Amino acid sequence: MTTLSSALTTTPVIAILRSRSAARFPEVAETLREEGIHAVEFTLTTPGTLAALREFSQQRPTGLALGAGTVITPRQAEQAVAAGATYLITPAYSPEVVAEAQRLGVPVLPGALTPTEILSAWQQGAALVKLFPGSFGGPEYVRAVRAPLPDVPLVPTGGISIEEAPAYLAAGAAALGMGSPLVGDACEGGDLAALRERAARLVSSLRGARR
Repeated sequence: MTTLSSALTTTPVIAILRSRSAARFPEVAETLREEGIHAVEFTLTTPGTLAALREFSQQRPTGLALGAGTVITPRQAEQAVAAGATYLITPAYSPEVVAEAQRLGVPVLPGALTPTEILSAWQQGAALVKLFPGSFGGPEYVRAVRAPLPDVPLVPTGGISIEEAPAYLAAGAAALGMGSPLVGDACEGGDLAALRERAARLVSSLRGARR
């Protein structure tokens, strides 16, 4: 497996897999990798995620950074890393989860929205800060927050369409978290060809978009 920083250097996107079952997560992750998206988040709110993460990570998938999302307790953080997650993502800023990630030696992306939350998460040791919900305020909010906090790498997540994605990078986002606008119904048996088309379109649109 590759590291998160390496994956985001290639393509600054973390694909978020959330569904009623994690059974198709590995196949969707491989499809995304083939189209140039190398960071994937398996969300813990999906039944069977830990088992899917463990089985998939044991296959040592090449060119993929596998993470666990919606981590809200230290115990979940420990379980996810034991199952093979190489980074953790939270929906909100939890000092306890950030501390546990540091103890486990894996990068953590805490969710935050306000400048106070963003700075607190960064000062505690976040690798990047997940700006959530990312659609709140749009690219202008990213630009406004980065003006006084230029060293904090932000990852807007939630409600960002493929068409809007380049504007967030142009505003200074370090990467993007992309769920249903990218993944669609692929995790629930949807057309993988359609997923490939969306992924290819996103990757193409982001070329040269970084500020």
